[in-house]
Amino acid sequence: MPPIDDRKAGPMVRTYTARIVESGGEGIRLEPTGDSTVPDQPNEINLLGLAVALALGSAGYEHHPEPRNTEIQTIEGLLAGTATMPWRARPAEATPVSGEEAGAPETAAFVVCERSDAGVSKCKVEHRPVTTR
Repeated sequence: MPPIDDRKAGPMVRTYTARIVESGGEGIRLEPTGDSTVPDQPNEINLLGLAVALALGSAGYEHHPEPRNTEIQTIEGLLAGTATMPWRARPAEATPVSGEEAGAPETAAFVVCERSDAGVSKCKVEHRPVTTR
């Protein structure tokens, strides 16, 4: 039998998932889930940060008029959930809740990313059910 080439199995995919939390007029903070992995290589950190920013932009988040403080608002801090970044959701028009929507579970926005071994990240913003206490 010929030897098996494990490289043909495809790249391993790592995930980064974080809840998007509004921080009282200052912007947003990400709360990574327990199964999230943050890369340790600077280039991969920057690529993941860029993919997160692109996903936020495509989901309707916009940058605050205030510039970010580069000393405390770092990409590493954003991904770790320790830094509030100057993004905000665009204001949505208020819509009345219909009877069908009233029984629907509460959801929250999450940024969901998949990273390949090559460091390529693909992210999107999803609304997922959350438990309320």
